[in-house]
Amino acid sequence: MKILTMIKLTRWMMGAVLVGAVLWGPTALAAETQQAAATTDYSSVYRTIGLGLAAAISVGLSVLGAGIAVGRIGSAAVGAIAEKPELLPRAILFVALGEGLAILGFAFAMMLLQKM
Repeated sequence: MKILTMIKLTRWMMGAVLVGAVLWGPTALAAETQQAAATTDYSSVYRTIGLGLAAAISVGLSVLGAGIAVGRIGSAAVGAIAEKPELLPRAILFVALGEGLAILGFAFAMMLLQKM
């Protein structure tokens, strides 16, 4: 049982790395080529690293917060719906508000990456 779980986890991790390489690889190579053609300006390098780090932190923390919120709200919503089925629209609204946090973090990261 543990071996199958480990194999599945390994496959997911390999898939995530492959998708990351396919999506971000060409962008990184284009940035390196463009940067090599220009003169080395360390302030722009540090600015790019800072913006990338800020974007990563904003997405990571917002998705983590959204996961915690949806987990807690979702479990409470299922309990409430089990007792009173008429609470379904309100429960879906509260879960959607938790998901909105992740979307806002992603939008903020995209705005930061546009400044690179």
